[in-house]
Amino acid sequence: MPASLRFVLGLLAAAVLLAIVCATVLVHQSHEEARTNAEQLTGGDSAAGRADIERLGCGSCHVIPGVAGARGAVGPSLAGIAERAELAGRLANTPGNMIRWVQAPQAIDPRGGMPDMGLSDKQARDIAAYLYTLRAARPDK
Repeated sequence: MPASLRFVLGLLAAAVLLAIVCATVLVHQSHEEARTNAEQLTGGDSAAGRADIERLGCGSCHVIPGVAGARGAVGPSLAGIAERAELAGRLANTPGNMIRWVQAPQAIDPRGGMPDMGLSDKQARDIAAYLYTLRAARPDK
């Protein structure tokens, strides 16, 4: 193989590798930006919210991206919930309404299937923060 062809192939390989690294950095920055924005909107901690979601078993009813085993089919998928206009088909999707909904869904819709889980204000804020990181539907992890 001529040296000039090896050089061109080397440059091509380096360009592909650089593109992959750049894409990875951009995805990470996008996730970090979503997390920061969600936490500022809700006053919660998204990592704590994700842990609460797992501990409470929310995935037994909902598909929740980023939560292992959250493949429930009783309630709606929560993929992309941060981008929806409404919550529970009746509330504007605002941070205050999201916090109220996860904390006391039966007070908002007594006929709805979502149970009150006895969440503290902090837990409701944390869970809302995690849910607001779910900006775009992505595969379940």
